[in-house]
Amino acid sequence: MRVLLQRVSRARVRVGGEITGEIGAGYVALIGVARGDTQADMDYLCRKIAALRLWPDEAGKMNRSLLEAVAAPAVLAISQFTLLADTRRGLRPSFDAAAPPEEARPLYEGLIAQLRTAGVNVATGVFQADMDVELVNQGPVTVLLDSRDGVAEKTQITGRV
Repeated sequence: MRVLLQRVSRARVRVGGEITGEIGAGYVALIGVARGDTQADMDYLCRKIAALRLWPDEAGKMNRSLLEAVAAPAVLAISQFTLLADTRRGLRPSFDAAAPPEEARPLYEGLIAQLRTAGVNVATGVFQADMDVELVNQGPVTVLLDSRDGVAEKTQITGRV
């Protein structure tokens, strides 16, 4: 799974002209699910999103997590299979690495449920819909998270996943 995480002061998503999700300070999380992703990938990204220290402390250093820094921590979660685009050959991206919708939806929805359980207010777009996303990127701060990085890290440390 890949998540493009953007720290925002506000954001909203519209589907067919109607607002389906809106947040104040928090993150916009563009979420792409790859073929073969599992619960372990989802768990890793949930922990990262909630605990990643991308918010300033009193000294102005990025040293606080979303849960520590924002009174009402929020994430606007948007499904985005295009994060799995392969652009290495030619000019037309290949999306073969993206999971099919029936495989991706449970992991996307599971990530949302886990974030809510962790104390994050989660607003969403509509899975598989054509969406208009508006955001004010604060900083700007944008970070790409890939669960395969975490799985590799865990494998190297423990010898197993």
